[in-house]
Order: sequence, then structure tokens, then C-alpha cells
Amino acid sequence: MPPILSISRLTKRYASGLAALDGVDLEIDKGEIFALLGPNGAGKTTLINIVCGIVTRTSGEVTLDGQDIERGFRMARTKIGLVPQELTTDAFETVIATVTFSRGLFGRPPAPAIIEKILRDLSLWEKRNDKIMTLSGGMKRRVMIAKALAHEPEVLFLDEPTAGVDVALRRDMWNLVRGLRERGVTIILTTHYIEEAQEMADRIGIISKGKLLLAEDKATLMKKLGKRALTLSLQEPMSELPEALSAWPLTIKSGGYELEYTYDANDGQAGVPALLRRVAELGIGFRDLATRQSSLEDIFVNLVSASTESEART
Repeated sequence: MPPILSISRLTKRYASGLAALDGVDLEIDKGEIFALLGPNGAGKTTLINIVCGIVTRTSGEVTLDGQDIERGFRMARTKIGLVPQELTTDAFETVIATVTFSRGLFGRPPAPAIIEKILRDLSLWEKRNDKIMTLSGGMKRRVMIAKALAHEPEVLFLDEPTAGVDVALRRDMWNLVRGLRERGVTIILTTHYIEEAQEMADRIGIISKGKLLLAEDKATLMKKLGKRALTLSLQEPMSELPEALSAWPLTIKSGGYELEYTYDANDGQAGVPALLRRVAELGIGFRDLATRQSSLEDIFVNLVSASTESEART
């Protein structure tokens, strides 16, 4: 099955010379949840805005369901829903009126039952006749999500959808996302909550300074780039590493009371038995040992840092 969204050599360069996007290639399959991670200013929102028709690309190709998004603009907008970072709604309208109006903007016929279901799923039904100006920030965020869903899009963009919202909304949001994916909706999200991406996404993309560093299946990414760390809690503090332990990449931590060994998770327990035997032979006592698998956040930080250092050298 061809991808529902295909991005090829996408570039956005402003008059100042800033390259917000620099040759991005990306394909997203129908029905998947794709999380795009990156630091502030990396190009996440620019990419979303180009696909949604808000920003014009400098060069490159973007097709949605096989059609170019500029030549088939009306088709693209009908199939896309967007929840932007900014809360932009008519403060004097009621909740149900603004969500119903959003559906009509895309040429969809009236469907009170669909609007009611969306509002109930987002815990907005009891607020349906309230003016938006009277709602809390979290409730206004729910209204933005409801507006994006009102015309039943096939592709839903969520740009930092849970930034600054309460735990209840975050839970409702992700329950809703799971339900949409089950109905075949493609979800593309940006988030600063990396643990959410790790829990929810099928694939992860990491972007930095306008360049897409990778786009991988989440499990493959964790397996390929994941590390494990063995930590020994020492009985006596260590000020420097003995020469006899130089064969292992060890780090002294916690004022000398911890010895950490980091190794490739794909190599199993590579080097661990030999290290423990050598520690015992040297008479280094330890009270406890623990292992930790690197998280998606660790991988993200390492990749972005490496990218920044590489650019600085060039």
C-alpha cells in the first residue's frame, strides 16, 4: 500500500537565508501514529504548516494520498485536520456552534450525532452551550481538538497538543488518539513529552536544524540505538580507576560511590561477567548492582547533541 503522505526533498528557506527545512524526505503510512521530535526551532511546525497549506514550500514535493498538496489543495484540506499550538477560537461563540461551523467550512453536511460524539469523547458535552471565553485553558484546548475532528479527517496533525494541559486532558487525548487510529486515521504529532511519544507512536522521527536525522520504527530505533548501563554501588569510595579496569569504559559517579559501565544493548551482557570477575579479583567490594535500559529521551538527546557538534565542526 502506498504511503498516505509522501515528502521528498522538502525545503523551506526564508529571505533572511534561514533554512527552516533542508531537504526533508519522509513517508508516512495510512493508519500509523508518527511522532516528530526535535528541539525548539528544529522545523517541526514549519513542516506541519507546509503540509496543511499554511506555509508555502521553497522546493520539494509533498503528496497526500497520491496528489500534490498545492495542485490538489481542496482535496488536501478536506482530508487533513490540524490542532495547532496556539489557542485561536471565536471567544464569543458557544462550543457547539464553533465546532459545527468548522465542519461546515469543509463542505461536510450537518451531522449532529457526529458532533455530539466528538464533544462527549472530549468531555465537552456539558459545556456545549458555554461561550468559549468562559472556558479554562484546558477546555479551550479540547475545543481546538474538537474543531480539527469535526470534518472527520483522514490525517490528523497534533502540534504540541498536550503542552501546558492537565493530566485529565492528556489521558482523554491519548484515549481519543488510540480510537482514531483504530478507525484508520493517520496521526502525526509533535511533542515535548518524549515519554508520550515512546508510549503512543508506531514510528519516531527526529529533526534538528531543519534536517530529518532519522525516521524509524520505535522498536527498531530502541534496539539499534539503545544502550544499557550497569551501576555498581561501591562499599568504599573510588577516586580514580585502577589500570586493571582500563579495558572497560567505566565512569566514577556519586562522589566515588558508584561505578557505571555503559554497553551496547544489542550485545547482550557484553563484557559484564568479565568485568565483575575482574572487580572481585581486585578486591573492590560493592553493596548492590543495577542495570538500566536507555530511554527514547536518552537517544533523542544524544542524536541532537551529535548533530549540533557535527555542524559546529563544519
